[in-house]
Amino acid sequence: MHWVAGGFVFRRVESPFHKLDPRTKLLISLEFFAISLLAFAIIQVAIVLASVLFVAVYAKSLKRIGRTILMSAGFAGFIFAINLLFGVGLVSSLLYALRFLAIVSSTSIFFVTTSPDELEHTMKWLGVPRDIVFAFVTAVRFIPVIMLDAFQIMDAQKSRGLELEKGNFVKRIRNMVPILVPLVVNSVVRSGELAEAMESRAYGATPKPTSLYKLRLSRKDKSVMLVSLLFFAAVLYIYLRVKVPV
Repeated sequence: MHWVAGGFVFRRVESPFHKLDPRTKLLISLEFFAISLLAFAIIQVAIVLASVLFVAVYAKSLKRIGRTILMSAGFAGFIFAINLLFGVGLVSSLLYALRFLAIVSSTSIFFVTTSPDELEHTMKWLGVPRDIVFAFVTAVRFIPVIMLDAFQIMDAQKSRGLELEKGNFVKRIRNMVPILVPLVVNSVVRSGELAEAMESRAYGATPKPTSLYKLRLSRKDKSVMLVSLLFFAAVLYIYLRVKVPV
């Protein structure tokens, strides 16, 4: 299960897409997101998924995007089963499940290719309050770390004879106590270290602190934005004017 947590850890990759301004990547991700919501046919959602995978190949992140889609496949199957159970119809149920995968993959494009520092600068550029930015970026940084800690603690307890997969539901819940206690202790210790680091750097002393790095749009970013907006407008025109069979 370590590969699950590893999928949430940002890894710098030398690709043209990674070098784009985070606002450009955010725009592309939002366009894919909007196209996924507006799609009303299975073939349209399939084209969105194929386009996202093409961008993932260009960004050299196909394995990570594929891992995200694989993790979301279970939820997509649940959506398909629930809609089919309530009589929505086979085609519509499949459309909703594929749309969920398209939405997840479109948002993953931004988070997989954007570092937490770039995410912080983007949120500040959008005018999000500083405390909210700090809380969100800290969660993005520490959630995969906590997940890895949990898996390591589980492996350590299993090596000591703890059986997590055996017994009834109540017994399995009780067996999770040796996992949760050290995990909570590690989290408290880590939060204390983070608080000391923030205090030593005088966090909150200045209402509007300056930043060493500033976001700048290059010619390549502007060109990519223009092409993506033209593509988005063309897709909207097709959605409104052309009737696509399911």
